[in-house]
Amino acid sequence: MRHLRTTIGGERFTFDSLNQVMACATPLRSGDQLAGIAAESAAQRVAAQAVLADLPLTHFLTEALVPYESDEVTRLILDSHDTAAFAPVQHMTTGQFRDWLLSEEATTEVLAALAPGLTPEMVAATSKLMRNRDLIAVARKIRVTTAFRNTQGLPGRIGSRLQPNHPSDDMQGIAASIVDGLMYGVGDAVIGINPATDSIPNAIALMEMLDEIRLSYDMPVQSCILTHVTNAIEIMDRGAPVDLVFQSIAGTQAANTGFGVDLAVLDEAHEAARALDRGTVGDNVMYFETGQGAALSADAHHGVDQQTLEVRAYAVARRYRPLLVNTVVGFIGPEYLYDGKQIIRAGLEDHFCGKMLGLPMGVDVCYTNHAEADQDDMDVLMTLLADAGATFLIAVPGADDIMLNYQSLAYHDIAYLRESFGLRAAPEFEAWLEGIGLIDGGRLVEGNAPPKALAKMTGDAA
Repeated sequence: MRHLRTTIGGERFTFDSLNQVMACATPLRSGDQLAGIAAESAAQRVAAQAVLADLPLTHFLTEALVPYESDEVTRLILDSHDTAAFAPVQHMTTGQFRDWLLSEEATTEVLAALAPGLTPEMVAATSKLMRNRDLIAVARKIRVTTAFRNTQGLPGRIGSRLQPNHPSDDMQGIAASIVDGLMYGVGDAVIGINPATDSIPNAIALMEMLDEIRLSYDMPVQSCILTHVTNAIEIMDRGAPVDLVFQSIAGTQAANTGFGVDLAVLDEAHEAARALDRGTVGDNVMYFETGQGAALSADAHHGVDQQTLEVRAYAVARRYRPLLVNTVVGFIGPEYLYDGKQIIRAGLEDHFCGKMLGLPMGVDVCYTNHAEADQDDMDVLMTLLADAGATFLIAVPGADDIMLNYQSLAYHDIAYLRESFGLRAAPEFEAWLEGIGLIDGGRLVEGNAPPKALAKMTGDAA
């Protein structure tokens, strides 16, 4: 192993492993402090960043942060590495790569071709050397387009997940939330429900309701009940109308085991969903959620910092060409991201890293009520993400998820972002909204009451 040491201000710093360098180079966050791996001082953090900047990108192909022999995520990362795609940057150090990403040479087309040649560790290391504005500047150059019943990730567009959760899965209450969201032009990325009761019969009932609404109103949208992937496999076997298969994933095999999944199960679900052939404009059928701190909360972090493990989860997602991936950035709690500053930084890191690896990256801009954060912090993050070219964001009625009991974005926040940045919904969904009189020229029609077609939706769900 190469010597991982440097001198800062006359003080000499030595690091025992690449894991330690990565952890100490990470901007401060409470999860790494909880794990006992964070830098002990600002000087040590700067020293670790200096070591990281001089480290060749090729080093990440020779020293695994999580052992190859015992971790299938590590094996996936290294065995699927595209050496031809990596060739244009293989001579660079991490610091040189960071500078190159900010140059005019790193165009949208160049970055798209490069993505298969990058490992999560390379991308995570680079992000640790970047300011927030750097993360935004590079991410906005990257475009990842996916499709199912509409197209996500096109230039000048930002998608949205309509999240009509209900504490008792009441069909009429869910339908009312859907109408509310559609009035703000929300729902093109997915209408996705976290069921209060995660049982197969309940999930099927919710799926059938959403599919009936879609068919009744000829909506070019995809739906998803966020049930466990093994439930989704059983539900598909029963012939229920599954659009997208959902699963939470993490960056180590042990953490995924804690979620009750492995690559074999995800392979099975992906194959089954594709076989249904329910998409109309594309065949991207998977929806993944992630979040910094998942591996640590499962005691499955292997001494690796939470941000790097988050990016390793994106390697799992990339295997399945998903329609959507989002980091639920502040959901796990202040033990992992303590305050608004840490949540904002993590959201920009996750978005940048996901797009660098070729993923259609979205963010649930959110926080728990016991975190040192508030809605002003979420306003800042959602605005920065819109500037950074996020594929989609999540919105709930009134920014308050009354089932999961956390704070997110509201439907009108999506309207604000589209109005402020000149962004629009997916083209197929936008055409539908225009057809029922909710938008005109890409802008919401002010003071409009729900069209009769939508007003009767709550009665249909009764």
